[in-house]
Amino acid sequence: MSEVFEGYERQYCELSTNLSRKCTSASVLDGEEKHQKISEIEAGLEEAVILIRKMDLEARSLQAGVKAMLLAKLREYKADLNKLKKEVKKITSPDTNQVAREELLESGMVDAHMVSADQKGRLAMSTEKLNESSDRIKESRRTMLETEDLGVSILQDLHQQRQTLLHAHEKLHGVDNAIDKSKKILTAMSKRMSRNKWIVGSVISALVLAIIFILYFKLS
Repeated sequence: MSEVFEGYERQYCELSTNLSRKCTSASVLDGEEKHQKISEIEAGLEEAVILIRKMDLEARSLQAGVKAMLLAKLREYKADLNKLKKEVKKITSPDTNQVAREELLESGMVDAHMVSADQKGRLAMSTEKLNESSDRIKESRRTMLETEDLGVSILQDLHQQRQTLLHAHEKLHGVDNAIDKSKKILTAMSKRMSRNKWIVGSVISALVLAIIFILYFKLS
C-alpha cells in the first residue's frame, strides 16, 4: 500500500462526510444562505475530484498487485462522488427543492447538523475502509521488512562467496607463478647438466688421447 494514496484516501473520506452534511443542511435553507452553502459544496466537489485524480495517478504508478486493489477501491470512491453530485443537483433543482424542504419540515429533520442514516452508513463504511487499509499497510510493511532482511542476507552470502572466490583465484595465481619458476629452474638445471656432460666427455677424451700419446712414445 502507498502512504501517499492512504493520505489522499483519508482526505477524501473526511471531505465526503463533510459534503454530505452540508447537502443535508442546504436542503432546508433558502435564499442567500442556501446559495452560499451550495457554493461551499461545489468548491468541495472540485477538491474531491482533484483528490480522486491524485489517487488514480498514484494507484497507476504502483506494482500490478497493489494497483489492482487500489483501483477497485477508487471505483467505489468515484461512485460515492457521483452520488454526491446527484444530491447537489437535487438540491439546486427548483422543482424538487421545495418538496424536499417540506418533507424535512414535516418529519422534524430541520436540524442542519443532523446526519442522515445514509450518511452515517457512508461514514461507517469509510472508517471501516480506513481500518482495512491500515491493516493492509501494516501487513505490507511487515512483508517488505522480511523481504528486505532476506535480501540483505543473500547479499551478505554473495559477498562472502565473492571473497572466497577471489582468495582462491589469488592462490591459483600464486601456484601458477610457482609452477613457472619451477619450470625455469628445471630447464636451467637440464641445460647445465647437458653442458657438464659435454665437459666431462671432452676431459675424458683428452685424457684418453694423452695416454695414447704417452704409450706411443714410450713404446717407440
